[in-house]
Amino acid sequence: MFQKKLPAILLSVVLLTGCVSMTSLKFDANSNENYDFTYDEIDNPYLVQLRTEFDLDKIITGCTSDLEKIRALSAWVQNLWEHDGSNTPQKSDPISILHEAQNGARFRCVEYAIVLNGCLNAVGITSRTLGLKTKDVETRGSGAGHVVLEAYLKDLDKWMMVDSQWDAIPVLNGTPLNAVEFQNALLNNHSNVDILSAAVFSKEYYFKWIGEYLFYFDVLLNNHVVSRTSPMSLMLVPVGEKNPTVFQRKWPIDNMIYTNSVNAFYEK
Repeated sequence: MFQKKLPAILLSVVLLTGCVSMTSLKFDANSNENYDFTYDEIDNPYLVQLRTEFDLDKIITGCTSDLEKIRALSAWVQNLWEHDGSNTPQKSDPISILHEAQNGARFRCVEYAIVLNGCLNAVGITSRTLGLKTKDVETRGSGAGHVVLEAYLKDLDKWMMVDSQWDAIPVLNGTPLNAVEFQNALLNNHSNVDILSAAVFSKEYYFKWIGEYLFYFDVLLNNHVVSRTSPMSLMLVPVGEKNPTVFQRKWPIDNMIYTNSVNAFYEK
């Protein structure tokens, strides 16, 4: 069994003042673009193993909605290890990462998202990892990206963002937000934005920290947890902004399709 750790971000309980440094982003809301997204079925053998080996049903016992299940699993994943921004796993699938975590390994935001994404799909909640990138993603030397995930809420018929490194779910007047809605809400409805979380941290600190990453958004087209057959991704780019082709000065951004269409990105 895993031992529950203390929240990794207790340092953020000190409120930081100041406005979120962001600009209003414009996307095409009328495009008829369409892309072929694929996801796993709940009876996928890998997901069945993940659900059984780590007793995920016990974690969501008593949850009466998908949102409650997401919150329970997000809190569980966030407590599995202390964040380490430089360590990478030997294998990048959820079960392998969880085995390394059982032996004391610590990982990045990427691995928090991979594990929670696998767990959600394993209990029948469609989700996908989501890459966030800063406006200066091509020229910044480090810290130009963050990885979260988005889950689809069938009862609300919408996507919602979950930052599993922080166990943070943004909501506006109680309604969960996707990443683009979150960016817009921070600018236009800041006082009504809240964070659902079992962790201890200042939401204003988190808003200030996450704000700069909410500029470029990218997801895989093939969202199978393992055995992906295509590396292609779709990046949502604000209207009038450059399509980035390099990450942090030297890493090519390959296999990327670019779009300004928010409807295509959040296909139902």
